[in-house]
Amino acid sequence: MGFNCGIVGLPNVGKSTLFNALTATVAAQAANYPFCTIEPNVGRVAVPDPRLDALAKIGKSVKIVPTSLEFVDIAGLVRGAAKGEGLGNQFLANIREVDAIVHVLRCFVDDDVTHVEGSIDPLRDAETVETELMLADLDSLLKRVPNLQKKARGNDRIAAAELALVEPILAALEAGKPARTAIPKGEEEAVKRLNLLTAKPVLFVCNVEEASAATGNAQSARVAAMAAAQGARSVVVSAAIEAEVAQLPLDERAEFLEGLGLSDSGLDRVIRAGYELLGLITYFTVGPKETRAWTITRGMLAPAAAGVIHGDFERGFIACETIAYDDYIANKGEAGARDTGKLRIEGRNYTVQDGDVLLFRFNV
Repeated sequence: MGFNCGIVGLPNVGKSTLFNALTATVAAQAANYPFCTIEPNVGRVAVPDPRLDALAKIGKSVKIVPTSLEFVDIAGLVRGAAKGEGLGNQFLANIREVDAIVHVLRCFVDDDVTHVEGSIDPLRDAETVETELMLADLDSLLKRVPNLQKKARGNDRIAAAELALVEPILAALEAGKPARTAIPKGEEEAVKRLNLLTAKPVLFVCNVEEASAATGNAQSARVAAMAAAQGARSVVVSAAIEAEVAQLPLDERAEFLEGLGLSDSGLDRVIRAGYELLGLITYFTVGPKETRAWTITRGMLAPAAAGVIHGDFERGFIACETIAYDDYIANKGEAGARDTGKLRIEGRNYTVQDGDVLLFRFNV
């Protein structure tokens, strides 16, 4: 089960620098000119989770396997992208393929790094990108509606249902609001099939100068207020610092961050926020060979969660032995949890919770 976040933004805001740091590679060329990223670069990164170490210690596991998230570095966007300006058509095609959008906004001043708009204004930059995405969505729906209307008049119930779904979203786009603000409750999956760019969840990443990495600055505060008003989220990072951290040995990173007044990596916050943005949770399997984290969507039932490990587990699902993370730790493992009644046997209708330690029973 793969999930990915597309890193987007105007040219020269720090997208590729952030991507390089996220993946600890130099796969994406970071350069001071527009469109240095021509093809989307893809990197899979581990989701930081301190629970893994605690579980592995109790389970005496030889190996720890974290879950992961995919990030895609997408070419910079400029005004007119919806009409094919710059690399607009390619940008729009690439972004349709991702599950969520990580929107990097430049919140730092540096005369040595040019800005495509000539000045620093993250809210304007956010509006530029959002407008291009809305224009692309508007064009897509306007092409779709006449055929739906024709079929609906012919008593096509499927077309009528889709038209009822599309009309409020179209009205929102025409009013300058993204599609995600007009999704009818309970219709999230149906809207996904429309493949609208502005229906995707968004995380705003404020790229600030080194001195503001711990507290943010006036520009990142403006972005935070905008995100809050939209019901979105924002994270403050210094891509330059994160690029330095990515090159350090693992045992030196914490000390380096502490010296800058940072308790954790900004990239860790981005990864965790992206994970939450996609509505994902983690369950664990623990044994002497390995402790492993598994990614599922929130609300998933036990058989489907078992299927993430192997399809046979889902097809032959019987039950799952379940221990909540806190109970596993408090009782020092499976045996203690069993003795204190904290190990439960759950069936097909059990909704897996974040942090569950599971052992599946199946028969095929």
